[in-house]
Amino acid sequence: MPGMGTPELPVPDGLVLRPFRGVRFAVEDPAKVTSPPYDLISDANVEALLSSHPNNVVRLILPCSPAGDSSSAPVPGQDTEPRPVDGAPSSPEAGRENSHPGTGPASPRPGTGPEGSRTGTAPEKRPGAGPSPQAQAPLGGQPDTVTPLPAQAPLESRYIEARDTLKAWLDSGVLVADDVPALYVYEQSGAGVLQRGLIGDVGLTDPEQRIILPHEDVMPGPVADRLALMSTTQANLEPIFLLYDGANGTATRLVDAVASDRQPQVSARTEDGLTHRLWAITDPEEIAAINADLHDRQALIADGHHRYATYRVLQRQEHESHLQADPAGEPAPDGDEPTPPPTGPAPERTGPAAGPIRPVPEPIDQASQRVDSAGARRHDPSAQVDGAPAGEDGPADAGRSTAGPWDFGLALLVDTSAYPPDLQAIHRVIPGLPLDEAAARAKGSWRVHDYDDLARGLAALEEAAEPAFLLAGEIGAHLLTDPDPVQLAHAMPPDRSGRWNSLNTSVLSEFVMPKVWGMRDNERTVRIVHHDARAAARLAARSGGTAVILNPLKAEEVLAVAAGGERVPRKSTSFGPKPRTGLVLRTFAID
Repeated sequence: MPGMGTPELPVPDGLVLRPFRGVRFAVEDPAKVTSPPYDLISDANVEALLSSHPNNVVRLILPCSPAGDSSSAPVPGQDTEPRPVDGAPSSPEAGRENSHPGTGPASPRPGTGPEGSRTGTAPEKRPGAGPSPQAQAPLGGQPDTVTPLPAQAPLESRYIEARDTLKAWLDSGVLVADDVPALYVYEQSGAGVLQRGLIGDVGLTDPEQRIILPHEDVMPGPVADRLALMSTTQANLEPIFLLYDGANGTATRLVDAVASDRQPQVSARTEDGLTHRLWAITDPEEIAAINADLHDRQALIADGHHRYATYRVLQRQEHESHLQADPAGEPAPDGDEPTPPPTGPAPERTGPAAGPIRPVPEPIDQASQRVDSAGARRHDPSAQVDGAPAGEDGPADAGRSTAGPWDFGLALLVDTSAYPPDLQAIHRVIPGLPLDEAAARAKGSWRVHDYDDLARGLAALEEAAEPAFLLAGEIGAHLLTDPDPVQLAHAMPPDRSGRWNSLNTSVLSEFVMPKVWGMRDNERTVRIVHHDARAAARLAARSGGTAVILNPLKAEEVLAVAAGGERVPRKSTSFGPKPRTGLVLRTFAID
């Protein structure tokens, strides 16, 4: 029997997407209250977003005590005109280059760190995080030595501010909850862009179950930060991004039918040129059909590794808290029997990384609760599955828990067979390494091609066989190709798969950085720039350093590594288009 304080957690028996009562902004122009994901927002972006609308969701996801307080929120439907901010970019996406140390006008904010790395310095210590994150290793990785951040105002007040702002907006009607639980069809469209998927409560699983697959390690600092925010607000304020191979199945066909034939509840055009539309699916039969289609599939975490890790930490924390508050458990009604765990051999799964499910690492007691595959919580007798009430709780002994809102996390699920992802590269900038020195030192193990201008170098990189890297800075560019095979083989870790060792980011982190340049690819020495190679070169030129420009990985490479139970090196992938934050929120009390 589990000991006190270590409850058995509900175990989903497949990929589950449960309906929830979405919380949405009641404003005239919903675009003005949305934002990019928290980890892609620079300090200048924060000011621009707040100038667009005082109720912008950035006040919840990155609380930073802007002028005014939560009690001064406008009445529902009242918009304010944008106010120009000196030095602010013209759109939230325009400030991405400034999302790195030394390029923004203000000090780092909570939430900065490896998930999208708005800064290259160390994450701050968060309430309840235990030892300082500066002294901790990546969760699943190796220790890094990083420079502590300067002292800041107490972080607890920022999380409390987000909680109080959320409550004030709900009380005043700035935020309104939908009456009926729903799965939400979400569409992003624009020039050359069309992506549709489903937003709902995804059932949380251990990676060993092979249902939801991570492909990157996470760092403790951002997890502690998001944990403090989620636990204080008791909310999921922005969805993670999951991909699965749905083979244009029932769920995808329904998504397309809804987007084609029904009127959206929300339509918003954001400054990046994308139009975002949202529909609610509330019919129990449609929800059951979606979950029947999803049940045996696998999903890959495309964006949101730190938030998914936070979901799982919060899940255990909340179950332990409730166990301590009620150690004896609640007796079940007479005659109600516990749900037995699945028996027999593990079924095969289909999806972006198809393969057999590994056994759950801990034994599942027969009294442990499972999440119903149609998306209903078993302890909620009002939940409908195919028109019939879901089962009630079985007996609960000490150490055993029933499913609650913390056993799910807000997620967008997209079928890659219908909507292939846009996978882009994340480039590095090394301020302390002059470009000429970087190229000279590479000549001992790489073939180095010199180019007079960046455009020619970028064209050559695009055509080069992997692994290949373009070094750029103030003047010219240098393409690295054809590494010495003996030196490369000696540098790559023997305990890694050949697939992992062939990734360009693996070669960079294990060979080029430590062996050629004598440094590690970590937050202390390296800044990162999403997507924009020219922005990386400009940043390198300003800092007198070197930009390392990479070709993007292929989606199938990432999926194959994840299927093998490995993680790609940090900052290897940037999947898009990422879901816009603020279109639909989830609170545990309303859920």
